[in-house]
Amino acid sequence: MQFEEYANSFNSNYPPENINQFAQAMWYDAKGDWEKAHNIVQDIENKTAYRIHAYLHRKEGDSGNAGYWYNKASTKLPDYSLEKEWEEIVKAVL
Repeated sequence: MQFEEYANSFNSNYPPENINQFAQAMWYDAKGDWEKAHNIVQDIENKTAYRIHAYLHRKEGDSGNAGYWYNKASTKLPDYSLEKEWEEIVKAVL
C-alpha cells in the first residue's frame, strides 16, 4: 500500500484490511484512538513495536516512558515534530 492510499483511508471507520499490525496501530493513532494504537503494540517484542510504543508515549507527554522505549528500539528521541515522526514511521511500516 502506498502512503497516499493509506492517508486517504482515514475517511473510513476501519483501517484497510491488508495492512500489518504496525500500520494498524499508526492508523488508529491518526484517528485519535491512542488506546487502541497502544494496545496493538504493547505486547509485541521487536524494535518496530518499541519505536511505535516510544512515539505513542512521546505523544502522550510521558517523556520518561518514551525514552525507555526509544532506547529499546535502539533509536534516539527525535528532535522534530510528532507529525514528521508519525509520517516517518508509517512510511517504514507500509
